[in-house]
Amino acid sequence: MKQFTKYVGLDVHKDTIAVALADQAGGEVRYFGEIAHTPQAVAKLLRQLTKGDARLSFCYEAGPCGYGLHRQLQELQQDCRVVAPSLIPKKAGDRVKTDRRDALMLARLLRAGELTAVWVPDGAQEALRDLTRAREDMKHLQRQAKQRLLAFLLRHGRRYDGKDNWTQAHYRWLEGVKFDPPTQQIVFQEYVDTVVVLSKRVAALDGQIESAARESVFWAVIEALMALRGVNLLTATIVVAELGDLKRFASAPQLMAYLGVVPSEYSSGPKQTRGGITKTGNGHVRRVLIEAAWTYRHPARKTAVLQRRAERTPEVIQEIAWDAQKRLCGRYRHLEAKGKLKVQVCTAIARELSGFIWAIGQAVPAPSVPAQA
Repeated sequence: MKQFTKYVGLDVHKDTIAVALADQAGGEVRYFGEIAHTPQAVAKLLRQLTKGDARLSFCYEAGPCGYGLHRQLQELQQDCRVVAPSLIPKKAGDRVKTDRRDALMLARLLRAGELTAVWVPDGAQEALRDLTRAREDMKHLQRQAKQRLLAFLLRHGRRYDGKDNWTQAHYRWLEGVKFDPPTQQIVFQEYVDTVVVLSKRVAALDGQIESAARESVFWAVIEALMALRGVNLLTATIVVAELGDLKRFASAPQLMAYLGVVPSEYSSGPKQTRGGITKTGNGHVRRVLIEAAWTYRHPARKTAVLQRRAERTPEVIQEIAWDAQKRLCGRYRHLEAKGKLKVQVCTAIARELSGFIWAIGQAVPAPSVPAQA
């Protein structure tokens, strides 16, 4: 294990970085000062701290400033960790929070080995993740626009008698809706145009995601995950873009805990209390897994679509996907027969589905990606 002579805590903000130092030999942690959050100021700080034979280890909290500082320090051959803010030990009675105190705390905890680092994606992986998150944001705006349009129509007594909204028949019905006041007609048309524009943007992002996924170093994993029931191209891409290399998880329970789909627990002495899922970790993956879990309410069956996806994967992947179907479809019926709420059943299925995703991730050869510090 590499030995460091100084541990550097960085409290990073948009314009400034508070810096604190902790020596390997122990003693008091000292505050170095505040620098500008620019590449030039960081390079100057590094020159000041590396005088002599100093070996440095940096850390800062994950936040809105991203991973630019981490990548700069790595390019300068420095050890740097981006730590999870929710897992930083904090004193319950501490009611004073300043940049100086935060930097001192980070340096002290880094020296003690009490910080948990997050996975840092490389540039290409972060770009794929940004693309899937942009699609998610655009889909959210589309849902809002559709709700506002339907609410406007309901307010004025215009009801569609067809079976489903947002079908071709529904759009044709919208084309025939007319309002007597010209102002209301303009409002109605603006709502309709907003829905149409956002739908086109979602479709365009879907095409970009498919193209980017096929060019990604993780395409083999994405294609393998698509052999699972309920996991289409978008779902598989979100899982891989958010989690990266699935081999970094030592076990399936570790992945389940990372996704926050394991039960919470508060036990003391002989009393054991378990509650709902922890909902920690990556919420984007947890959401798509819950959506995929709904498909297992039907009996296990190799549909034509699933069969075509599975045929493009190795035999071992096909076996895992079929085992997942048999296990999860039976599990869904069993939990439903016990009277569990459907949302609880789907959460339980999503937890086990993440285990099969982990198994597929171990079966696919590891992609050649740059090593993380």
